[in-house]
Amino acid sequence: MKILAIADEPSKYLWDFYKKGRLDDIDLIISAGDLPSEYLSFLVTFAKCPLLYVTGNHDTKYIKNPPEGCVCIDDKVYVHEGIRIFGAGGSMRYNPYAEYQYTENEMRARLIKDSPKILRRKGIDIFVTHAPARGMGDMDDLPHRGFECFNTVLDKFKPKYMIHGHVHMNYGRKVKRVTERGDTRIINAFEKYTFEYDPKPKHKDD
Repeated sequence: MKILAIADEPSKYLWDFYKKGRLDDIDLIISAGDLPSEYLSFLVTFAKCPLLYVTGNHDTKYIKNPPEGCVCIDDKVYVHEGIRIFGAGGSMRYNPYAEYQYTENEMRARLIKDSPKILRRKGIDIFVTHAPARGMGDMDDLPHRGFECFNTVLDKFKPKYMIHGHVHMNYGRKVKRVTERGDTRIINAFEKYTFEYDPKPKHKDD
C-alpha cells in the first residue's frame, strides 16, 4: 500500500502544477494538519482513495469550512483495508484561548478518554498527530514542543508508524524527516512524504 503523508505547507507539485494522474498510484492520503481546506478537497477529488486528516493548531477555519470529501480522524480509530489508524490533532497550548491547542495534562486526559477505542481494536498501526512526541523531532520552544503523552502511546501500543507535522523541515538542519522510537518509524510529513506500507496482517473492521 502506497501512502502519501502531507502537512503544514501545500505541495506545488500536487496543487499549483498538478498534472492528471499524479495521484493514481496512491492508496491512502493522510494529512497531519495545518493545510488549507481547499487543498485537501482538491487532492481527494483527483485521488482514487480516501483522505484522512487531523487538525493542526492553525486549522480553525475547518470549524466553518471543513475539507469536503475528507474524513477527520481526531479521537477516532479509522480502519482502512485492515490498517488501524488513530488521530490526535492539535499542538501544545501557547495561546490560552485558541482552538486545537492543549496543555500536556489536557492532551493526556484526551488520550485516556480515547484509549477504550484503541483497546477495542486491539491496538493501532498508524498514529497520526499534528505535534510530534516530546524528544522525537520536536523543538524546545513551547509552540513547537512535543507531547510526552504521545511517547506513552508509542510505548504501549507500538504502532508501526507515527505521522506528524508542525515542525517544518526548513526550520533548520536538526529537523529530521524520519526518526525511530522502538519499533515505530516516525515521519515528519512536512509538505509531502510517500512511503510503502505492508497491510498484512489485517485486522477485522467490526
